Amino acid sequence: MLITTKSGTIEIKEGESLLDALEKNGYIIEYQCRSGYCGSCRLTLKKGKVDYDSPPLAFLYPDEILPCCCTVKGDLYLDLSHPSSIGSSYQKDFFDFDDLFDESLNLEVLNTNK
Repeated sequence: MLITTKSGTIEIKEGESLLDALEKNGYIIEYQCRSGYCGSCRLTLKKGKVDYDSPPLAFLYPDEILPCCCTVKGDLYLDLSHPSSIGSSYQKDFFDFDDLFDESLNLEVLNTNK
C-alpha cells in the first residue's frame, strides 16, 4: 500500500502501523500514548480509508486519523510534509528553555505566613 504526502510517496507493509512507517521514513509525528487515548498524533486524511480495531478514545473530526492505532485499508493521501521539504526548523523544538531566561534572573521567595 502507498502513503502519499505533500512531499512524496512511501510504502507501508501490511500489519505495520502508520505511525511506525512514517517515522521509519523520516517523518516527525508528535505522539504520547501510541494507543489512541491522547490524540497527539492526529493527522488530516485527504483521501483513503483507515479502520480501528476499537474506536479511539481521542476526539477526532471526520477527516482526522490517529496513525498510532489505525489500520490502513488501501492507498492514503495525508496532509503532511516531510521535514526535509520544509527546512530544518521543522525538526527544532518549539522553544529552548535557555532562551527564556536571562542569566541574571533572580528569584525571591516571600513568606506570606506572618
